[in-house]
Amino acid sequence: MFENLMTWIESAINYTNGLLWGSVLIYVLVAAGVLFTLRLGFIQFRLFGHGVKLVIQGREKIDGISSFQVFCTSMAARVGTGNMAGVAVAITVGGAGAIFWMWLIAMLGMATAFIESTLAQVYKVKDSEGQYRGGPAYYMERGLGKRWMGTIFSILLIIAFGFAFNSVQANTMTDALNNAFGFDKTIIGLVIVLASAYIICGGLKKVAKASELIVPVMAVAYLAIALLVLVTNIEQVPAALSLIVKSALGWEEAAGGAMGAMMAGIARGLFSNEAGMGSAANIAASATPNPNHPASQGFVQMIGVFVDTIVICSSSAAIIMLSGVLDAPNGQEGIGLLQLALNNELGAWSSYFLAFAIILFCFSSIIANYSYAESNVMFLTKSKKVLFIFRGLVLAMVMAGSVASLSLVWNFADVSMGLMALVNIAAIVMLSKVAYAVIKDYERQLKSGVTPTFDSTQFPEIDNLEGGIWVNKNQKTVESSAETNKA
Repeated sequence: MFENLMTWIESAINYTNGLLWGSVLIYVLVAAGVLFTLRLGFIQFRLFGHGVKLVIQGREKIDGISSFQVFCTSMAARVGTGNMAGVAVAITVGGAGAIFWMWLIAMLGMATAFIESTLAQVYKVKDSEGQYRGGPAYYMERGLGKRWMGTIFSILLIIAFGFAFNSVQANTMTDALNNAFGFDKTIIGLVIVLASAYIICGGLKKVAKASELIVPVMAVAYLAIALLVLVTNIEQVPAALSLIVKSALGWEEAAGGAMGAMMAGIARGLFSNEAGMGSAANIAASATPNPNHPASQGFVQMIGVFVDTIVICSSSAAIIMLSGVLDAPNGQEGIGLLQLALNNELGAWSSYFLAFAIILFCFSSIIANYSYAESNVMFLTKSKKVLFIFRGLVLAMVMAGSVASLSLVWNFADVSMGLMALVNIAAIVMLSKVAYAVIKDYERQLKSGVTPTFDSTQFPEIDNLEGGIWVNKNQKTVESSAETNKA
């Protein structure tokens, strides 16, 4: 009976997954990306350099969670199994053309990420401990006046990031360590649970500090290995790029055809960079922005999408495509395909390196995913007891994911992500005028040569802003001086 129930659940998930990604989300995500790209005047290209500058400036020490720590936390969530196993799955299912669609959805998604993260900063709040919190649930309640919508989003995000995505990360970690060293998956799962518990019980600040340490190390190490593979196979690069474009546009036979490549590339691209899902917006709201303007986090998160997909996902694709593992059937999929590719190129030692990389990538994703979910748990209820129970459930799902079926876990994650993205995109389209006005204000100040600051009194059309957060400090000084003169 249990087996019949699991079969029915898997069939239902697969059906919903096919409906979302085959008929709905692909068009919604591309349309939203195109709309925001046009309305913002291709800002992801025009001001790309400025975005990079803000990420670097965000390293300054401040009281609270810095912009760079937020960038690292969002990258910790983005850079994980989707950048390695996800890329391998996309190529296996959709052929080389899937990479083209991953690139395209990332470039369009940079504008979407800009909008949602700016809105998250605009409508953020301060909790009883002085920590900034925000994200889609908050801008749905405060910006749209629809708490019910924020509640639906919160529940979906908790399911997706607190449970489904963390089980995917744990699944990938145990697979990699089992393949490389033959370690027992149950034991690996217990170790992951204990390490995760140590970090997540410290709250957002501990997650941010851990991410700031882990993310730069793991990114640089992985890119160095990918660069080594690229340099040793440099003569094959033009042919690989040509195959990607031809497969994407249907000019050359692909594993799943042009439509299969599109679906696989967009699904795996969104899973990796999260643009439009509203997930990264949760941590974006936690930043104490520098400069003191909501749009600054829009720039930072825009760069995050670029680094995740255009840089790191492309590195995984290069390793797989240049290694020759696609030339003959090998029975591998997911992370196993990437491990085989590295073995072919660099030798057996690379399996150990990849296992180490996966530990960093996936573990950092688990703790960052938890931070997203925590903000939404606190949106639903301020109860510390509920938060304690939630942490226990997250750890239980990490353990379950360590020994679960790969296909079922991936499909469940896709469904959760898809539903979440639909709710979020509806909200940011309805609030887009607010985002456009705020971003336009930032650009106006930037062009005039001053450091952009946000004065909430200049935006009477924006309601329900948290008192005291968004007031121009310079204006306060002027008012204080005026009062002193009167006296």
